[in-house]
Amino acid sequence: MSEARVPHPWIALLHERLDALERALLQGDALGAELASGAVQAALQQAPRTLELKDGHTQDLHAAAQRFTQLRAATLRAAALNERALGSLLPDHLQKPTYQGLGKPGARRYAGA
Repeated sequence: MSEARVPHPWIALLHERLDALERALLQGDALGAELASGAVQAALQQAPRTLELKDGHTQDLHAAAQRFTQLRAATLRAAALNERALGSLLPDHLQKPTYQGLGKPGARRYAGA
């Protein structure tokens, strides 16, 4: 029998944040997904040194990385679908001008008009 190993606290935190991101994505909660994504980013920025995670946490770290990759792909797919749907509902949305400030007074002289 193998002893149940407690995951590293940072890996447990990362899984909690990934859980929140997954829930938000499944619920179609754009604001929740954005907030959860920021929380995942914050957790990634607080990652411990590699040597600290090396001792017995390799499988846990690999599982978290794989899950992060899958959620990132799901997020990108959802964003592409949203953009496509928005483009079919509002075709002008896809032709946004590069420079948003061109409508302001004085901006036309820089646009070559």
